[in-house]
Amino acid sequence: MLELYHWSIAGTALGLVLIGLWGVLTRRNIIRIALAFTLADTGVNLLLVWTGHIPDRTSPIHDSTTAALNATEAMVDPLPQALVLTSIVIGVAVAALFVVVAVLASRRTGSADIRRLRELRW
Repeated sequence: MLELYHWSIAGTALGLVLIGLWGVLTRRNIIRIALAFTLADTGVNLLLVWTGHIPDRTSPIHDSTTAALNATEAMVDPLPQALVLTSIVIGVAVAALFVVVAVLASRRTGSADIRRLRELRW
């Protein structure tokens, strides 16, 4: 049962990435593209967390319950968690930049359609 749960998380992450990529490639509204990009980013983060999970191990917090000698065998690797935390911060910054560009472009052209952004060339 635990194995099914483990693989369902991977399937959910892959589904989020695929839906996000589909949204980025097929939509013309820049706000919907930003939302689809954020959805794909969330799927990638979930996939990174899934790859860092090792069954029957604890979180990488060293306290008195874990012995110092077998800490590496009792805990998961904290690197994927650190990468996901960094990715979340970068994803929020990219999403904010996406929204700012969308608002400024829609003010300038009167539409959020990416086909009208050709008018904004330098």
